[in-house]
Amino acid sequence: MSDIMVSVDHVTMDFKLDENRTTNLKEWALNALHGKRKVRVFHALNDVSFEVERGTVMGVIGQNGAGKSTILKVISGIYKPTSGKAVVRGRVVPMLELGSGFDAELSGRENIYLNGAILGYSREFLTEKEEEIIAYSELGDFINMPLKTYSSGMLARLAFSISTMVQPEVLIVDEILAVGDENFQSKSRARMMELMHGGATVLFVSHQLQQIREMCNRVVWLNHGQVVECGETNAVCDAYHKAVMGG
Repeated sequence: MSDIMVSVDHVTMDFKLDENRTTNLKEWALNALHGKRKVRVFHALNDVSFEVERGTVMGVIGQNGAGKSTILKVISGIYKPTSGKAVVRGRVVPMLELGSGFDAELSGRENIYLNGAILGYSREFLTEKEEEIIAYSELGDFINMPLKTYSSGMLARLAFSISTMVQPEVLIVDEILAVGDENFQSKSRARMMELMHGGATVLFVSHQLQQIREMCNRVVWLNHGQVVECGETNAVCDAYHKAVMGG
């Protein structure tokens, strides 16, 4: 019997979009009171199902608006699906919105403890790993400066360094290898490969098909919130390339 780490079972995710062009809260409240609000339902995901076995690196591909980031957020528990369910086994490290748990007024060092706590790490563990995280991030003296003085690349380096400090059982990644400078991209890619080869089960979104081909052994292709195909990497990538690029 296969060892399933992630099971996505008939997941549908709807968002209600307010189409009223109101300019102030009073106008919005009056429209709501009189039943004049125009709400459109957007189907971000529609009956999506697939499974990921232990140790699999699953690529998620599709054009903009296909539902890639949405399905990762459902699997991570950030979104509760409208219907269906996503079940994940083991320690999950989601790297979706790097630095979303940071406080701009605090220093990088203080944010190691803040962000680490949000990810579920104990203070003892973070104290033990603090210098290793700082060294990996290459922030030097900036580690004691407030995050509001950081560039987006510096934030990404700190967030990545904290997130990858443990061996997760399930790693969820959304385009993170495209952030930071060229040297750090190369370093983060090597760290990702290390985690993958360490037995982690990975779900990985990328717009770069070559990256997907190099790093993934299975791929799920989404289009307008639905699964088009799920299977062996090159077969799915070839079909996607043919459909999108016409050859």
